[in-house]
Amino acid sequence: MAEAPTIERLHAESPYLATVAGWTHAAWGHLHPGKTLADAIQQLRGECGAGGVPSVFVAMHDGVPVGTASLVVDDMSDRRDLSPWLASVFVLPEWRGRGIASSLVRRVEAEARDAGIALFYLYTPDQQALYARLGWQPVEERDYRGEAVTIMRRRLDADTP
Repeated sequence: MAEAPTIERLHAESPYLATVAGWTHAAWGHLHPGKTLADAIQQLRGECGAGGVPSVFVAMHDGVPVGTASLVVDDMSDRRDLSPWLASVFVLPEWRGRGIASSLVRRVEAEARDAGIALFYLYTPDQQALYARLGWQPVEERDYRGEAVTIMRRRLDADTP
């Protein structure tokens, strides 16, 4: 059986930065009209913190990135009252169904918990069931930039580490 991917912190100087930015730009760039791939790379570079918020993680298999997830201050421009956010959870299609997204989410949750964050958020158009299985609760159904999404939250202060 193949070894499971490892979850690593992505650093601003990582050779995989452009690859990861390319994934997220391709998946969600339509929500940010006018934002170029170069803009996405620059933004991701700024989100590669040393710990806490912001942080970016990448799932690696045999030295190759296969997925990503982030902990960011702001992921929904018109809901800045909600912060921080689990964002950009993405796994390459050929790697889906192997628990990688769940591992990435758990790693971001651990990062948030270690930073003293008790409550944080995400939004998703279609992965509500995944997040509900991981303990996330729906907060609001809404339209965001032309896409129907669910805002969800996760309480970490009720968890035992």
